Amino acid sequence: LFLIPAMDREADLRFTAGPIEYNVAWILLAFLGVFGVHRMYQGKWITGLIYLLTGGLFLIGVLYDFWTLNTQISIRNAERNSGR
Repeated sequence: LFLIPAMDREADLRFTAGPIEYNVAWILLAFLGVFGVHRMYQGKWITGLIYLLTGGLFLIGVLYDFWTLNTQISIRNAERNSGR
């Protein structure tokens, strides 16, 4: 596997490590996104239940999450690391 060192360092700085794993959240979104399981995994129980009852807000919410999932996870991990 060939990695460019600068890209590896940039990826380490961009994504915040924490209790929510990016890979797990992406797998949950890809396979169970319509049911809101990825939101429940992040601790967003209310929106997870809304996704469950509305089919991912009629798939528009799922598309939004495909676009913003990494940012959502980074924010949640930063909040949990700071003790909120």
